[in-house]
Amino acid sequence: MTAEEVLAQAERLDLGLVFTEHLDIGFPGDAEYVFDPEEYWKTYGSLRSDRLLLGVEIGMTAEHRRENRDFASCAPFDMVVGSLHVMEGMDLYYPEIYEKRKKEELYRDYLISMAREVYHNDFIDVLAHIDYIARYANYADPELAYEDFPEEMDALLGALIVTDTVPELNTRRFSDPAVPGKLLPIYRRYRELGGRYITIGSDAHTPDAVGANFAMAEEFAEHCRLKPVVFYERRMELSA
Repeated sequence: MTAEEVLAQAERLDLGLVFTEHLDIGFPGDAEYVFDPEEYWKTYGSLRSDRLLLGVEIGMTAEHRRENRDFASCAPFDMVVGSLHVMEGMDLYYPEIYEKRKKEELYRDYLISMAREVYHNDFIDVLAHIDYIARYANYADPELAYEDFPEEMDALLGALIVTDTVPELNTRRFSDPAVPGKLLPIYRRYRELGGRYITIGSDAHTPDAVGANFAMAEEFAEHCRLKPVVFYERRMELSA
């Protein structure tokens, strides 16, 4: 989608936005997810306002921690998001990794890897889509449930709290009524452990997905007693 398309949709919905261009250094396969931050700012800087912020989503990998940290400081990003898209050198989008590994083993390693990278990437503001792996897993039950991995989940949530990293509540999968119920125990536990804040993002890649399921997400946050926040110039502020 174009910037103009998404801005028009946000105006119709009376929503603020943050663009989070993807950076995944060394991504497996032929696709490249890298960009020039100067060109990014040149292209979109004139559109930046209190209704449109500019950020980056960085793919966290052990091999590229230093490059990721350096990149996050090379432009005046409003928000830096960290995500885990790759495990064992494989893109979690494709079925090969799920065919090679049992769900219990893979999901446990996923949570352990995510916690480790949160500690090593303590410069990020937000951890994206905790349940990303459930989007594409082809297991009979792909959901990530707290009760299945309580020890690993507590370690991840603890890492967020220690590093002052805010978890995202990603609404991309909320159209499936089973998803919020599976995520609820995770965010409740985050609150029990001392977490106080979340960001809400629709992870939109098309205009019609902008702001999708936000009303449900706001109810979810209130139920968990978590305050939605936004980031301006890397400073956390309560969402209006």
